[in-house]
Amino acid sequence: MEFLVVTGLSGAGKSRAVDALEDIGFYCVDNIPAMLIPRFYELCIQGQNERQKIAVVTDSRSGGKFEDFLDELEKLKTDSLEYKILFIDCDEDVLVNRYKETRRKHPLAEKYNGSIPLAVRAETVMLKKAREKADYLIDTTHLSPAQMKERISTLFLGDMSRALIVHCISFAFKHGVPNEADLVFDVRCLPNPFYVDSLKEKTGLDADVREYVLNCEQTKGFLTRLYDMLDYMLPLYALEGKSQLVIAVGCTGGQHRSVTVANCVYDHLKNKGARCSITHRDLHNS
Repeated sequence: MEFLVVTGLSGAGKSRAVDALEDIGFYCVDNIPAMLIPRFYELCIQGQNERQKIAVVTDSRSGGKFEDFLDELEKLKTDSLEYKILFIDCDEDVLVNRYKETRRKHPLAEKYNGSIPLAVRAETVMLKKAREKADYLIDTTHLSPAQMKERISTLFLGDMSRALIVHCISFAFKHGVPNEADLVFDVRCLPNPFYVDSLKEKTGLDADVREYVLNCEQTKGFLTRLYDMLDYMLPLYALEGKSQLVIAVGCTGGQHRSVTVANCVYDHLKNKGARCSITHRDLHNS
């Protein structure tokens, strides 16, 4: 049985994550109190012939008892019961805007006299340890619903007990470094197609931009060294039991160099047999 615990910040997209999980065959239970998770796990084991993939959502809606979240999960480990944690994250400023736009009530709003910024900040602090303990982290700050569904499908469509899953992201530094990144590579040192008139309005998905970037000696030297490092590091991450590795490649605008290099990293790792996915976060966000 595969047992997934979904948690994260209110408004970050846990409901969309559940929808995506149900689409790929998970039986999902939303808003389960943390103290009930071990008992629910036992019930799932008893009926596991019927349900092979289970996902439960627990978060600050559980009230004061949510602080015991990790303690309850430790009980599962004590009994040698396997599970994974998926944490749905988002920038605080974006969450505040989402609540203002939808006029939804934040679970902690009353405690902070209706202040959404204070409620969001408090929840971020409350969930810090859960975020650190998470096996999978998805930051929805810049993700569209379609990208979110794609990430979920890539992570969980197969067997969760299988080897390390690598997610490659291209991004623009001007829009910020992805919060979920484990490794960040800055390719602003490489020649920029933006300053070539015929390439300026194109992207790293276009063949002539890709050719321009990859034919530069600087890029060739960079990729050779990057491939060697990743080939050395990925088995070490897998040996440590890491479930997800997020590799972020950034340039100034997220249109040319980062897209090209991220695609190259994805292709290289895919050819090595790794489970990979890729997102071009800022490709159409100039």
